[in-house]
Amino acid sequence: MSVISVLILTLNEELNLPRCLASLGWCDDVVVLDSLSSDGTQDIAIDGGARVFERSFDNYAAQRNYGLKEISYKHPWVLMVDADEVVPSELLGEMRSAIAQADRATTLYRMRRKDHFLGKWIKRSSGYPTWFGRLVRPDEVKVEREINEEYVTDGQVAQLQEHLIHYPFSKGITYWFERHNRYSSMEAKALVDEARESIPWRDVFSGDPTARRKALKQLAYRLPCRPWLVFAYLLFFRLGFLDGRPGLAYATMRKSYETMIDLKVMELKRREKHKPI
Repeated sequence: MSVISVLILTLNEELNLPRCLASLGWCDDVVVLDSLSSDGTQDIAIDGGARVFERSFDNYAAQRNYGLKEISYKHPWVLMVDADEVVPSELLGEMRSAIAQADRATTLYRMRRKDHFLGKWIKRSSGYPTWFGRLVRPDEVKVEREINEEYVTDGQVAQLQEHLIHYPFSKGITYWFERHNRYSSMEAKALVDEARESIPWRDVFSGDPTARRKALKQLAYRLPCRPWLVFAYLLFFRLGFLDGRPGLAYATMRKSYETMIDLKVMELKRREKHKPI
């Protein structure tokens, strides 16, 4: 018996959605919030038994908040899944067990995911582990930050040990770069806004992995030669070279992404001062 509803954000996900839905056969309340796809995404969702809603995309936080606050669900817990992710049976079992034991004060569960590239889990070069808020009581959680969202709740937060399986390159490497070109624009805007705030040094040593990651990120974006530092961090400090060719390729692509962010931050700051680009 299902005790969890599922929310999937989509935009032209006809390639990924069938695999994702196949891993959700246990759920009797799947919702697809679609950003006006032009392919067969909505037909696939309907054929797969999902309820489909539409909303024009503006940013990830607003889209997730709409999905959590404006849509009614059959169950008190909602699992947010991306179309290029799969929910394995081990994670399902752990979620069910955790919910069965949770008191009303618990409102959010964080989990990790395994990123796959070139047929391999790139455990080291991907920067694993990163914790994501995904299993929530929708009336108790708010999503902030337009990209790389942050989940805010007054309730208690717990962590799950099993993983989502993530296929970020399922649409190809060209699409990865196209998507990260958009992401870098959103990230640059967020970073310019955050740069006006002081670094929360106390959080650098926080036991909360999300607060610590946010503080370290603010610190990292103030460092010189940051894209090269990210490359070296992933490939050597995190032993990404042990992931073989996929690890080297991914670390190189991350360096390109971080370079795009830095250049766009520079552009935004110059535009603020009405300087030429």
